[in-house]
Amino acid sequence: MASKKITCLECGQLNRVPGEKLGSGPKCGTCGSKLMQPKAVEVDFATLQKAAKNDDVPLVVDFWAPWCGPCRTMAPEFSKAANALSGQMRLVKLNTEEHPKAGAVYNIRGIPTMAAFAGGREKARQSGAMPAASIVQWAKGSI
Repeated sequence: MASKKITCLECGQLNRVPGEKLGSGPKCGTCGSKLMQPKAVEVDFATLQKAAKNDDVPLVVDFWAPWCGPCRTMAPEFSKAANALSGQMRLVKLNTEEHPKAGAVYNIRGIPTMAAFAGGREKARQSGAMPAASIVQWAKGSI
């Protein structure tokens, strides 16, 4: 299996990982953080842009805000989905209140909104809170 480019969600460094090693806990060559987390990881706008553009591993983003009730309801479900999809894709969260530019750049009109990225492009988008099983099904069908 060919190597995959993966952006470290902690330090932003681009890493190359053999495809067969994705499920075995690869770590960043720069900071040592796990590259494939079994949970949803909070990211900043710059890291999201880099990962969405460069990564060979599909990326699912939950655009949310702390004041949003449905966002808070979906948060544990999104983390369960991240665990279920670990090794296949990465699930990340971006707080649109802390990073308002992200809402404009990605044309986010309501939250929670999920966007799936693969091959440097957005492949699908889904708004509204969903249970973990639905998130997994949507993510697998989107990439």
